[in-house]
Amino acid sequence: MNPPPGSVSRRPLIAGNWKMNGLRADGLALARELVRRTTEPLACDLLICPPATLLIPISEVIAGSPLALGGQDCHQAEKGAHTGDISAVMLADAGCRFVIVGHSERRSDHGESDAVVRAKAEAALAAGLTAILCVGEIEAARERGETLAVVEGQLNDSMPDGASAANLVIAYEPVWAIGSGRTPTIEEIAAVHGHLRRKLQERMPDGDQVRLLYGGSVKAANAAEILAIEEVDGALVGGASLKADEFWAIARSCR
Repeated sequence: MNPPPGSVSRRPLIAGNWKMNGLRADGLALARELVRRTTEPLACDLLICPPATLLIPISEVIAGSPLALGGQDCHQAEKGAHTGDISAVMLADAGCRFVIVGHSERRSDHGESDAVVRAKAEAALAAGLTAILCVGEIEAARERGETLAVVEGQLNDSMPDGASAANLVIAYEPVWAIGSGRTPTIEEIAAVHGHLRRKLQERMPDGDQVRLLYGGSVKAANAAEILAIEEVDGALVGGASLKADEFWAIARSCR
């Protein structure tokens, strides 16, 4: 079905963020099961972001399939004395095409500022990766009516130079919804995504082509409703991406 005249067609992206979950046996089994299912055509792109320890073996499992591989974070430097960190070029070398930057768990657990997130995103682009830049408000900010101001500020201060629709994805994840089982209303999600779209159009020539994902307690039961919202171009999925049936059901919700 063709989009109506004047509309923009953006292929949805369903991205699974495994976070700090998955030993070798279960991670590879999940990847193999997802590859097995990719014989079914889908109306979206599929991405999995396993822990760094699983990137290379999973890259071998998914080779030749429609599944893409991504990292969960990267350091802003290409190399150096940064014990425990992983660079964007290392991710690319491991077979990654994407990397998540600025996730709220990195911002809160590791004190990452917008400036640090921007530097990481720029490193990702320099390495040929697509950056999935996360923005989102804490519950107190939402209660004060500051949601749009917070996400706009994070977008303005975290967006890398040289970004385009080809190498940047924005993920709106309200911090209070992540892992809580709670989600904003359809109207609230639509308002934030609409605001982000307008700001991208102001900043970028192809801002209407940048994919905007929603994340925060996305599951099979609510995916179709969320993915039907205007300006929602996919989902960044946490816990539900660790279950093949659940993750696949979310992917099948794309139209």
